[in-house]
Amino acid sequence: MLGFLIALAAGFAAPRLDDSVARPLAKAMAPHIAVQPHEIRAISVMVAFLGAALLASALDSGTAFAVVLGGVLGYFATRGTAALRKVVEGPRS
Repeated sequence: MLGFLIALAAGFAAPRLDDSVARPLAKAMAPHIAVQPHEIRAISVMVAFLGAALLASALDSGTAFAVVLGGVLGYFATRGTAALRKVVEGPRS
């Protein structure tokens, strides 16, 4: 369960890692690997999920499925809650 919660937090934090982690990492890789601007978010997600997997493994908590599910749910949490809010509120007149 703890692995799921760690991954949930990592998924939620992934979009916020673009400027602080992914762009400097892309600059460091630039001499060896060409990184396109639209790939920055993918780097953020990979770094966040790798950190969550390492932490969950170090704490011996959670299965791979729980970590992946938590990460995906965390990543799409803001969109999911917005969609759910629209359903609950119903159409506006």
